[in-house]
Amino acid sequence: MHRETVLTSADLIWPLFVTDGAGVEEPIGSLPGVSRWSVDLIAARAKEAVALGIPCLALFPNTQSDRRDPIGTEALNPDNLMCRAIRAIRDACGDSIGVLTDVALDPYTSHGQDGLIDDAGYVLNDATVEVLTGQSLNQAAAGADIIAPSDMMDGRIGVIRAALEGAGHANVQIMSYAAKYASAFYGPFRDAVGSSGLLKGDKKTYQMDPANSEEALREVAMDIAEGADSVMVKPGLPYLDIVRAVKDRFEVPVFAYQVSGEYAMIEAAVAVGAGERDPLVLETLMAFKRAGCSGVLTYHAAHAARLLNG
Repeated sequence: MHRETVLTSADLIWPLFVTDGAGVEEPIGSLPGVSRWSVDLIAARAKEAVALGIPCLALFPNTQSDRRDPIGTEALNPDNLMCRAIRAIRDACGDSIGVLTDVALDPYTSHGQDGLIDDAGYVLNDATVEVLTGQSLNQAAAGADIIAPSDMMDGRIGVIRAALEGAGHANVQIMSYAAKYASAFYGPFRDAVGSSGLLKGDKKTYQMDPANSEEALREVAMDIAEGADSVMVKPGLPYLDIVRAVKDRFEVPVFAYQVSGEYAMIEAAVAVGAGERDPLVLETLMAFKRAGCSGVLTYHAAHAARLLNG
């Protein structure tokens, strides 16, 4: 009667990693229980999500090394892993599940940065935005429901919104990673998309300083003004204060990403007997909802949905 916060499977977004081949499931060593899936098996995961009441999938490609280059050309290929996965999910499930697609160049570049770089290794904001816009149009044409720019380049939301409108994709939403921090919690994700061994330098010139909170509010305000339909805070649990501040300040849906390092810590605790998986998963997800999240991206989505559905 007195419970203030409710968590259901409808609050979850399930991130999935796509890899090349057919009938392929590749377990990811640094993410126990998480695998890369070939396009045909991604479709099966989509059907599973529908059955569990999970309303949306988030897709991330593990691009083959021979398809990576310094300018992320493969991101613009209409037959790349991401686009094929979108079409496979559409064929398998129709409109019964939402498809959210990552927009950033780190899964496609040979240097592992989220954007184009100059000779000194500095990430070029405006040149990157041009490629990100083409990437967004490519994914929208394949059938994406939500474009999620995770790159943190300045001004990209306005340019992508205008391009989507101009290309007839007015109903495609933008979920902006508006407050993405230069965090130490991303390591297993970079393993999953094949960029960890490639990354030269760090991402501190365009991702946020973990010491800053007022800056996050300025970043969110700019992205909303440029046309974002919803915003993302990343990572999750270490930044619940940012989630709450954004929720209190702005009248838009706020999402958080329970990132790979957070997931891996829970699984590591379970492996050594320091905690039980089920209550750890549900308590952490409840914390996101209590802080003001409209939804959570989590690798525990399918497991949590089964628990919540009894």
